[in-house]
Amino acid sequence: MRSGLSQRAQAAQPSPTLALTARAQELRRQGVDVLSFTAGEPDFDTPEFAKMGALEAIHAGYTKYTPTPGILPLREAISEKFERENGLHYAPDQIVVSCGAKHSLFSAFMAILDPGDEVIIPTPCWVSYPEQVKLMGATPVFVPADETTDFLPDYNALRRAVTPRTKAIVLNTPCNPTGAVFSRKQLKEIASLALTHNLWLVVDEIYEYLVYDGYTHESIGALGKEVRERTITVNGVSKSFAMTGWRIGYLGAPREVAQAVSRLQDQMTSNACTIAQYAALAALQNADSAWRELLCATFDRRRRLMVDGLNSIDGVQCWTPRGAFYAYANVQGLIGRRYEGQRLCSSADVAEFLLNIARVATVPGEGFCAPGYLRLSYATSEPIIQAGLARLAEAVALLTDD
Repeated sequence: MRSGLSQRAQAAQPSPTLALTARAQELRRQGVDVLSFTAGEPDFDTPEFAKMGALEAIHAGYTKYTPTPGILPLREAISEKFERENGLHYAPDQIVVSCGAKHSLFSAFMAILDPGDEVIIPTPCWVSYPEQVKLMGATPVFVPADETTDFLPDYNALRRAVTPRTKAIVLNTPCNPTGAVFSRKQLKEIASLALTHNLWLVVDEIYEYLVYDGYTHESIGALGKEVRERTITVNGVSKSFAMTGWRIGYLGAPREVAQAVSRLQDQMTSNACTIAQYAALAALQNADSAWRELLCATFDRRRRLMVDGLNSIDGVQCWTPRGAFYAYANVQGLIGRRYEGQRLCSSADVAEFLLNIARVATVPGEGFCAPGYLRLSYATSEPIIQAGLARLAEAVALLTDD
């Protein structure tokens, strides 16, 4: 009799960002003074208007199941948001509300991928894209980018990556971990490639509100009806409204895809948390430009502080991110150096050294399919950023060359 775990479960890799965040939290519980730059989570409190939406729902008795794709008022609000802010035309029956954008992405891949398919993923990329693709029995095909291309993939490299097995291209703009932002011109080129080869575009726009230095967020699905019919747009309230723990994500997609995602979600989670849906509804209905301006201005100050501080450390170079709330620092200048005779051989070694010696938690680039870098989240207070940078500089100064 066969027993044990499935091949799928054995192949699944833990999220390095969640693992390192948990490790930093555990060290703090043990009394260790650790400063963490790992979590992709705004330190803002959820706005009062969203909290009130949840409280009103509780008092009104909205504590039962909802339709699997979400309550109609929320899907209508998402439809209006897509139209107003993104130029996307998705009817309420083309929208599915989920337990977070990660859940939406997983369901989207499940709806469109079969074993043997290939999915093009520009790198550096968020840790979950390749893992989710592999869980579908499909193969991630990486197209690397770095600072010389502003961390955006070269069009010709994308074109060369297309094979008869290619089913989709994943885009994340603004990007986690780099903060890169795709321009309208670049999106047009990628849209043309997708249409030529009849590919799906799976687009993660969860950081859309966080763009800096005059850059703007563009939705590829807004380029026209033909492009939108090949596009699955994923978003949520986690980053835009500091509602990570509420677990509400959503997607807009062609009707056949939305219906397939809803059927799959029927058998996975049913509806997302009812109370959290009403909180998300209140967030979308009551947010104004003042909230977005506060969010963006705060992260912009922190971004400059983090990048300037990193670039002042010997052996570290940091490209200035244009969106999101991460700095993706090149630490290849530290690899090969030694601490007490022990050589740092990778960015993972650098991250381990900084955690042990500086008591600063970062995420190594290996998790983002781009070794030689560290991701540092500046979704934390300016005093913590300043203190963390000081610790990093002191620790790096202890390293010696071969």
